[in-house]
Amino acid sequence: MPSGEYLRYVALGDSQTEGIGDGDDTVGLRGWADRFAEHVAASNPGLQYANLAVRGRVAGQIHREQLGPALALRPDLATVVAGVNDVLRPRFDAAEVVGHLEEMFAALTAAGAQVATLTFPDVGKVAPAARPLRSRVADLNTHIRAAAARHGVAVAEIDLHPVATDARLWSVDRLHTSPLGHARIAAAVAQAVDLPGSDDAWTHPLPPQVLPKGLRSAGAELRWAAAFLGPWLGRRLRGRSSGDGRTAKRPQLLPFGVVS
Repeated sequence: MPSGEYLRYVALGDSQTEGIGDGDDTVGLRGWADRFAEHVAASNPGLQYANLAVRGRVAGQIHREQLGPALALRPDLATVVAGVNDVLRPRFDAAEVVGHLEEMFAALTAAGAQVATLTFPDVGKVAPAARPLRSRVADLNTHIRAAAARHGVAVAEIDLHPVATDARLWSVDRLHTSPLGHARIAAAVAQAVDLPGSDDAWTHPLPPQVLPKGLRSAGAELRWAAAFLGPWLGRRLRGRSSGDGRTAKRPQLLPFGVVS
């Protein structure tokens, strides 16, 4: 299929693809996949779009729950983004996690879809408390790149650009990107699949800002831990997920611009 000519786009993933951090459950979530669909629709006015992502899902769940429905929709464009929730679990095996991604890459590309994915930024620069997870994220990215190369999957290299860890691209929970962050990811994926009009502007740094230091910074870390890290750990200890009982926000293909 010629670059940029698409009729059916399906997004698979977790909370980031669902759109957490860009809107809310009251007014509705937008997110990078919706924003990317907007890029696609700009040159493909008849685009239909489905978003199967559900927050809290690990790669194995996305594989089991979303691949079958995605294939049934016969996409000619698909995005597969997963792995961060796996990184946060006590037991993590990058090869096993990306094994699930690779099976999705293989099935979707074999069905004729152009597939895109992305790499993840250094979480230690986003949230200092997450520094112990840096090696996991780096390992995950290495495996994603290798699996993508084996199947001709386009990769938005978020990890390679310092702007990806700018605090202004992240929501207050530091687990999800802000509206600006979602917009940058959408532009990165658009460039990765070579959409008409896409460019590298998403890699450009934001204007300088004054960052808190010393006690002010320490206080911010304590407030973040109490507001977000504590509740997340509590759910893990109870064997619960933020996605329990939830379903995809847009499970069927609809014309872009039509609200599900």
